[in-house]
Amino acid sequence: MLTFFRNFFKSKIGLAITLAFLGLIGFAFASMDVSNTGAFGGVAGGDSVAVVGDRKIGTAEFQQAVNDALAEARRENPDVTMEQLLANGGIDRILDDLIDRYTLIAWGEENGFRAGDNLVNYLIRDLPGVRGPEGEFDQEAYAALLQQAQLTDAEVRSQIRTSLFEQQSVGATVAAAKLPEKLALAYARTFKERRSGAIATIPARLFVPAEAPSDEVLEEFYNEEQSRFVRPERRVLRYATFGSEALGDSIIPTDEEIAAYYEDNSEQFAASETRTFTQLIVATRQGAEAIAARVNAGETIAQAASSAGFATTQIEGATREELREQVAGSGNVVEAYFGAAQGSLTSPARSSLGWHIARVDGVTQIPARNLAQARDEIAEILGQQKRERGIAELAVSTEDRLVDGASLQSIAEEFGLDLKTTAPITARGEVYGTPERVDPVLAPALTLAFQIGEGQPEIGALPDGETFILYEVADIAPSAAAPLSEIRDEVTAEWRRVRGNELAEAAAARIVKRVEEGRSLAQAVAAEEAAIPAPDQVEYTREQLARLQGRNVPTPVALLFGMAEGTTKKLDGTNDQGWYVVDLESISFDELEENDPLIDVAKTQVAQNWSGEYAAQLRRAMRESIGVERNPDAIAAVRRQLLGETN
Repeated sequence: MLTFFRNFFKSKIGLAITLAFLGLIGFAFASMDVSNTGAFGGVAGGDSVAVVGDRKIGTAEFQQAVNDALAEARRENPDVTMEQLLANGGIDRILDDLIDRYTLIAWGEENGFRAGDNLVNYLIRDLPGVRGPEGEFDQEAYAALLQQAQLTDAEVRSQIRTSLFEQQSVGATVAAAKLPEKLALAYARTFKERRSGAIATIPARLFVPAEAPSDEVLEEFYNEEQSRFVRPERRVLRYATFGSEALGDSIIPTDEEIAAYYEDNSEQFAASETRTFTQLIVATRQGAEAIAARVNAGETIAQAASSAGFATTQIEGATREELREQVAGSGNVVEAYFGAAQGSLTSPARSSLGWHIARVDGVTQIPARNLAQARDEIAEILGQQKRERGIAELAVSTEDRLVDGASLQSIAEEFGLDLKTTAPITARGEVYGTPERVDPVLAPALTLAFQIGEGQPEIGALPDGETFILYEVADIAPSAAAPLSEIRDEVTAEWRRVRGNELAEAAAARIVKRVEEGRSLAQAVAAEEAAIPAPDQVEYTREQLARLQGRNVPTPVALLFGMAEGTTKKLDGTNDQGWYVVDLESISFDELEENDPLIDVAKTQVAQNWSGEYAAQLRRAMRESIGVERNPDAIAAVRRQLLGETN
């Protein structure tokens, strides 16, 4: 039965998740700036974006890496666009990752590190999803995994080898990072640092202009800040669901099928017996006979077992066949258990587990059933089997027809389905411009629905495994800035907010200047015309900040610990909400006890920081040793192609 979308598995997401489980693939490389090493003679034309040693990174490989990065980002935020991914140096960070991977292998091979085929084979065999029913590596399962992810065996092996080189070189360097005792003491003393000062908050709302901007000012603001008004991509979907009702009467078992099932499974309807036991297994026959003797003398089997240091177990309603499976096919035990009368103790019998004795707690006789008596049960079993098989076959045949060019409309009419059309929706599953969510049945289809083009019908399974969804994209509205004429009020409100924040920044600058001229922060704030709240006096230690472990540390407090004593600085708030002015008045240090736990904390934290620095330095040294050249023209061309720009 189809349980996932076939086309969804044409992406690399499925295999990437599987490989990430092993912790060998998908490791992150620290990004860094790399300078060109000289004239760009190593890159042939525009088909390579970089050369690492004597190995080229082709434009196609680089473009694929960017697309993979976009898919990864969209798992966290489905609305992320290519423009956002590549903004602020994103394309350079992705290329740095590729360069690091090539560098690791080249440097490792040059310096005698190994990632042999036997080890790679072992790790591949240990991947989840590549084992057959008996737990052994299954070549067909592995091939299916590769096909689903559209990866080749060579690509998987390359990724694993890269990870192994990372562990042997960078990993070993990171593990060696240790902090000398004297340095640990010096660093621990910094936790006792205490800083006192004042923080003033300058809300932007106090400076928001009351007047509306002129048309010229508003248009200029809109043109400069279009990224603020980008609408997410919206799509309209047409869809319908179908289940076993599409099979009609074909899933109803016939009299002949019911009779054949009864004949083939006659043992299932023959007279049978089930028994319930209180069981005990001991290592020796003598031990079993000793416990049996105590039971025959009047103790319960539980009492006798407890006195000997054993515990009993219960077997509820077992047939001969079920009991034989539990005792690994031991006929002696089965015959002993089913040969004793109800309420009696069985004779000791041996299996591979030891010597068994049991009390027969209950015996239930189940009479035989004829065809008429078993008919309803058989009809239900066959009906479910035919339903599952029929809907699976129908789904596969429908998918094949879609691939061959059948339209969604024609299949919907054939099945008598009611095609529904959504309002414009986003990749997050929201109806655009409203708080509403899309029909829940569309949830499994959303990821692929935002990857395919218009008029490409698809089929997918819903979570129950017995209902399927047919859908296609009817319309696509690409992500773009909304026209000014449509969002004039929104742009005006945004201009007021931004302008208010700019005026708040100017006020913060004036306050800083007054403090530098000799006034207190409170006096400098009071000199403003706007009703700015009085500053807050604050006092923190680094130990207090360390307990927060970087979480919920107010940004002005973080700035307080990055300033020189007696200085005053302004700090931008978030989302154009205002500014802060931070005044550091004094720095002092508390005493550090000889065995203060902060010493161990210092060792751990600094060692972690050193590990990252060691790794970064080693990668830089590897690049210098191997030699790295970039092709700026090819990189720019790939960027333009990814953004859909003309060259």
